[in-house]
Amino acid sequence: MIRASFILFLVAAVAVASLALMGEPGRAHLDWMGWRVEMTAAAAALLTLFSALLATILWRGLIWVVEAPRRASRARAESKRQQGVEALSRGFLAVAAGDGSEARRLAQKAADLAEDTPALVRVLAAQAAEAAGDHVAAKAAYNAMLGFPEMRLAGLRGLMQTALAEGDRLTAVRHAETAFGLARTARWAWRALLESRLEAGDWASALDLAQAALDRKIVPPVVAERARAALLAASAASLEGSEDPRKRSQALDFALQAVKLKPDFAPGAVMAARLLTADGKVAKAGQLIETAWKSAPHPALWLAYRDLKTSETPKVRAGRLAALAAMKPEARESRILRVESGLVGGDPIAARAAARLLDDEAPTARFAGLMARVAFANGEADEARAWIARGRAAPQEPDWSDLDPEGRAFAYGREDWARLAVSFAETGELIHPRHERRERTMSDLPELPSAYVESTPFVRAAEVGGPLMPIPDDPGVFDVTPLSEPSGEGPAPRRNTVSRRRLASGPRAAK
Repeated sequence: MIRASFILFLVAAVAVASLALMGEPGRAHLDWMGWRVEMTAAAAALLTLFSALLATILWRGLIWVVEAPRRASRARAESKRQQGVEALSRGFLAVAAGDGSEARRLAQKAADLAEDTPALVRVLAAQAAEAAGDHVAAKAAYNAMLGFPEMRLAGLRGLMQTALAEGDRLTAVRHAETAFGLARTARWAWRALLESRLEAGDWASALDLAQAALDRKIVPPVVAERARAALLAASAASLEGSEDPRKRSQALDFALQAVKLKPDFAPGAVMAARLLTADGKVAKAGQLIETAWKSAPHPALWLAYRDLKTSETPKVRAGRLAALAAMKPEARESRILRVESGLVGGDPIAARAAARLLDDEAPTARFAGLMARVAFANGEADEARAWIARGRAAPQEPDWSDLDPEGRAFAYGREDWARLAVSFAETGELIHPRHERRERTMSDLPELPSAYVESTPFVRAAEVGGPLMPIPDDPGVFDVTPLSEPSGEGPAPRRNTVSRRRLASGPRAAK
């Protein structure tokens, strides 16, 4: 206000001075109680302005003196507030650093200083007690927060985390359920409930939670769809081995729903194809596998596709596999399948030509076994043995590890399905539990005669139209007896009389 008065005074003074300099200053006189004062009009105007300015200054000075105690009180309050904010900031930093004792000291200091932020003080006190390992004090602080509506969710989350730290999962789930009922967007509560349902193998409740997350917009639609597809596949796997026709029908329904949500989800497609084949719906099963192959080829898909029909000649089967590979020719699995189709059809030259497209790959046990079978089919026994030697020290392929030693695809337990559901929902990628645990897979290295002899039996078998090299778990596997003598033709090849094992069989029952 004083600044404005000065500005007005200066403007008026300039105006009066301008009038005076024009030569017509005018006259002004004042009669008051017998006194008479005469002066120029310019002087009178300046005197009036100066008097008004002086009165304003005196008035503001008086107000400043009167308000001095209030200003001092506000300054002390602001200083206290600043110290409280600093104590809170340093306290939360101490919690983040894991310094429990310092965090508790700063929480007490903040409680004395930050009177206008009680919620933050309570949160800091609870977290400081947690950082110090005092679960009793932490639970007391979180329980106290439940009495304030705006702090109830924070209190429930703190109580859930404290219960988990103490190993009390039932109490933790109870707090998560309460929070999930209070807030529609409490993602942490939803995640805690989902993990508890997955751990228990309660696929139906987990499916309900996935749908609730979609309805509440906790997760994007694509994440919810992937989660539901994996959970439906897990539900189907839990019922697939049942002898009850109704449960098997329910398993098929779950598997088909999974395929409808995510056609490229290999476990769901393979499971649906197995169940459809068991019901005699081979054509539909083939369509599901073909659709999945076009998006994401997987070895379990072509093995299941191979076993859809059992009463066909090797050449017909090879043509069917080659047609599947042609649906996504650029994929690595399709290039491998072209090699396999050549071996299945008894065409070693075509298998060798297709294998040349894989020569620049880093050797894996599966790749080495495939190259060994190609070499053996072409009568190059020494090269085949060299590939087998390389394959014994080569790493496994993650996708190939999804087949157990008996050739069953995705034979997962409850924990594996739970992890797969979470991982696939979040990333859209398959995990490989058997590969992570370094478990044995279906044999990918063929067994060859130990002696260095010519492969006359195999050549002779080719001349009569038989397959040139054993295909794992395929009908007509040769039972080759190792030769003890370095010369001679050796025994004629004969077919196994044991029943054929199907790679597309169902998984083991979950333990």
